[in-house]
Amino acid sequence: MKHLLPLLIATLLLSPFSISESHAMEQPLEGNVIVIAHRGASGERPEHTLASYKLAIEQGADYIEPDLVLTKDGVLVARHENEISETTDVADKAEFADRKTTKTIDGQKMTGWFTEDFTLAELKTLRAKERLPQLRSANMAYDGQFEIPNFDEILALAKAQSAATGRTIGVYPETKHPSYFTAIGLPHAAPLLAALTKYGHVDKNAPVFIQSFEVENLKALRPKTKLRLVQLMAETGSPPDRSDLTYAAMATAAGLKTVATYADGIGPNKAMVIPRTLLGNLGEPTTLVADAHKVGLAVHPWTFRRENFFLPLAQKSGIDPRGVGDLKAEIKAFLATGIDGIFSDNVTEAVAARQ
Repeated sequence: MKHLLPLLIATLLLSPFSISESHAMEQPLEGNVIVIAHRGASGERPEHTLASYKLAIEQGADYIEPDLVLTKDGVLVARHENEISETTDVADKAEFADRKTTKTIDGQKMTGWFTEDFTLAELKTLRAKERLPQLRSANMAYDGQFEIPNFDEILALAKAQSAATGRTIGVYPETKHPSYFTAIGLPHAAPLLAALTKYGHVDKNAPVFIQSFEVENLKALRPKTKLRLVQLMAETGSPPDRSDLTYAAMATAAGLKTVATYADGIGPNKAMVIPRTLLGNLGEPTTLVADAHKVGLAVHPWTFRRENFFLPLAQKSGIDPRGVGDLKAEIKAFLATGIDGIFSDNVTEAVAARQ
């Protein structure tokens, strides 16, 4: 968590005190402006757990978002990364001490424990923990309580909650590091599509979006499925599998035309929709939303969080980076640009802002 230190300092400096069957069910409010529970209700429970997803649904999420990585035996499980020491108690398990290793993932050297070195049964002996304890200490009360869910369990939860609530609960899976997993003989596509098909998700009207920061896996999925695909975009850099491209170039009017040949939407870093000024306030919107809509692409920016640490200057509530600021105001500014959905760790606030 050392990488949070500069941002914590910046927060202090920029505080306001300084200078399927479910298709017949009720559809989301506000047309197609959807609320996507980013890793579940991750502002209030350890992320990527069934408890986190269930709470998000109870709070009104339209979609729950699992990041998917693979086990040694080829099962899709939900973790932020395939390196799991930040989100589980694996480091405390003596029986897995010899699994600690160093790997290069998307050009970055990482040391820890990796899902592809464990079977599903072994991962099920681990328990989840809060990934951002400096900011979300209350969530640590749930450390050690929840298993790592597999994708089938998440789909089953969405189906059961759709029936229980009378609302359509969608799933918005992200394929994490797909080219890396393909290179080690564990591609996402087959188990991903098989699981979605099992639950009746096969066409464009299904409550499903498949997302990726990479390009070629989305292009490979296009002829294999009618489900909606979303090209994720970071504010800087390039797709891990396409060093010849930059996200900035992909977000131009010309770049978006190319994206529209294989995807149905984009998931940009929110700063690509409304950049921040030098002082940290929201600036003027870019043309990204209008340009994307011109070529038929939906726009679902990420990620909206209520802690001061993440908020624009004017929406911070004080100098404590853990404090809760005015997330609703930030989201409303983005809704005014015409976006089609939002990723948020805080579903209650996101739903309230939409209404």
